[in-house]
Amino acid sequence: MLLFGLHAMLGATLGLSVDEAHYLLYAAHPALSYFDHPPLVGWVQWPLVAWGAPVAALRLIPGLLWLVTVWGVHQLTLRLLVGQAHARQSALAAVLALALAPMLHVLGIGLLPDTLLMALTVALMHQTWTLMQPGASDRSAPWLVLGVLMGLSGLAKYTAVFTACAVALCIVMAQGLGVLRRPAAWGGVFLAALLISPVLVWNAQNDWISFTYQLAHGKGSVWQMVHVLQFLVIQLVVFGPLMLFALAGWRRADHVQRPLAWLFVIPFVIFAFMAGGGTALPHWTAPSWVALAPFAGMGLAQLWGSKARWFLRALALVQALVCAGLLGLMGSAGWPLVEGSDAAVAPQPNPFADLHGWSEAGSRAASLAARQGLQSVAVQNWTLGSRLGWYARPLPVYVLEDGDSQFKLWAGALPPGGGTLLVDWSHMAYDPPVGPSGFASCTLLETLAVRHWHQPLASFRFYDCRGWAGATPEPRLTLAPKS
Repeated sequence: MLLFGLHAMLGATLGLSVDEAHYLLYAAHPALSYFDHPPLVGWVQWPLVAWGAPVAALRLIPGLLWLVTVWGVHQLTLRLLVGQAHARQSALAAVLALALAPMLHVLGIGLLPDTLLMALTVALMHQTWTLMQPGASDRSAPWLVLGVLMGLSGLAKYTAVFTACAVALCIVMAQGLGVLRRPAAWGGVFLAALLISPVLVWNAQNDWISFTYQLAHGKGSVWQMVHVLQFLVIQLVVFGPLMLFALAGWRRADHVQRPLAWLFVIPFVIFAFMAGGGTALPHWTAPSWVALAPFAGMGLAQLWGSKARWFLRALALVQALVCAGLLGLMGSAGWPLVEGSDAAVAPQPNPFADLHGWSEAGSRAASLAARQGLQSVAVQNWTLGSRLGWYARPLPVYVLEDGDSQFKLWAGALPPGGGTLLVDWSHMAYDPPVGPSGFASCTLLETLAVRHWHQPLASFRFYDCRGWAGATPEPRLTLAPKS
């Protein structure tokens, strides 16, 4: 509960990240599905968004999901070790491994599809373990519950299909191939398919755009082993070495429990392979690590009584410091590790600057658009659009780069001859697109400087742009060499 309170406190002070704002816009535009993700991440926020809840209240959702995830892992570990002397110690160690994983704190503050899938993965592990017990597969109810959980997982993220494969493998290993002939099992499959049908209906109405995008995105670029190695190192840092003691826990587990490790292995191996093509992000594996936590708890509990106790304490301290440092840097916008910069364009790189200043920029954009008689805002990269779309709503956001995006489904393309308020951010600054394939004119209205804790952080530039040519010029970074 202490960490939940910390998440809530930070959630009330930090601005929205790119993805958070994007998924809040899902909730502001209810639909059966969306361009890049299934709809559950928007659906769960829709009631609060419809009631006009502040960001602090909206961020209680990921906080509660984090709490449910940790509690679910604790209970699952107790179930796996029922009647054993070290059960309680293992369950507490599993919770510790999760609490000291830096990335999970980020997902406990900002709601991403992975936050939902973490909680659902724990629930799936509980239900998988139930169906692995003798006689459980003869009853219909466990299969129907499994079908509901799989359907919700599919509504949370497309990669839930990897988890579904692992669940099926666990049950078949425990019950044999004969389980596939049970009508109740197929009843669960049908129920899962029914729950994900909104995604299929929406895609059928939109030329299967989500699946086309995901397949192209999954291919990535040229596969390189060095990218996989980089991915593995990052995984070790953001989830912590305590999780690696799952190998000792897996060895300690009995042959019935061991198949549950597939819920980690199958998704993780696939994501690691995708990283070779440069398409896997570090937080995608969060549900996989959550699935591994009970085994990590078993391994840590086993080694705690040995001479390695001092080493475990040292690792736990290091991970606690990393977690505290990460959360502190998020709140301080990188200070004191990243100094402020007075440069209005392309200041010193700062990964934490992204969490500050967008609320003020959105409000100012809405005010300037009204003053200039403009009915929209525009950006030159889709990642700049979500915060403006949220903080400057209900103004539509146009993305002036080629390619499909959810914004183009919502707002369409800026009509030829039209005008808009173009917003530029100094950490991703572009030249105004003026010319035969851009605007006839772009007039700089003002520059908004962003400061945090009296440190210069970034700046926003607002342009009144008129006479759109209707083409899509290639955005040119401000510091890009001129041809």
